[in-house]
Amino acid sequence: MSRISSIKLFHYPATRSARVRWALHETVGDDFEIERVDLYQGVQYGDSYLAKNPNHNVPLLELTWADGRVFRMIESAAMVELLIDAFPEKRLSPPAHEFSPERADYLQMLHFGSTWIDMMLWQIRTHEHVLPAAERDPRTIKRYRDKFANEVEPQLKRRLEATPFICGESFSGADIIIGHDVTWARGYQLCGDEVFRSYLSRISKRPAFQKAFSDARDFRPELPENSELLSRFTG
Repeated sequence: MSRISSIKLFHYPATRSARVRWALHETVGDDFEIERVDLYQGVQYGDSYLAKNPNHNVPLLELTWADGRVFRMIESAAMVELLIDAFPEKRLSPPAHEFSPERADYLQMLHFGSTWIDMMLWQIRTHEHVLPAAERDPRTIKRYRDKFANEVEPQLKRRLEATPFICGESFSGADIIIGHDVTWARGYQLCGDEVFRSYLSRISKRPAFQKAFSDARDFRPELPENSELLSRFTG
């Protein structure tokens, strides 16, 4: 960390920024700043925040180097991958410099979680809790619930029946992404099998997990009634 002078995470409880907070606690410990972005108050649409993140969401990770350069990241999986690879001594991934099947599998699962799985869960959440009632589509909800249950869950289940973690015997950065997805899915009555409960029991014992989700009770799925965010939400 000698070249980095500060790290700041823009965060909202239990959202995808929690997985970045988890990765930070696993790698840099507590040596970073957290700024809460109150999504339900519309802070993400303010000019100052949009100047940093035009996608008006969290996470946003602001990295400041010792020479004053600032770089802002807006993709959670990229943040997790960067942090894990920057601290190889933590042994949270197969070595990045090795062209190995273990590394290929690790990256595949990390990105499977952050793209394919995230997309399905976000569609379910959007149409069940975020969009105005008139815009919610039961067909979309059913399509992605069925796809998740019939295509995604069996893949994850086979892995977790064979090994304690998603890529084998050891916890890795892929578990940060998949673990968060499983918690998200269970909030929507998916991933109900015992194998997923046992998996979450294992990963939730990690101190970094406990810190990352210490504010999870502040999360609520529904937008406030008559919220002006309903007219600003673009997906």
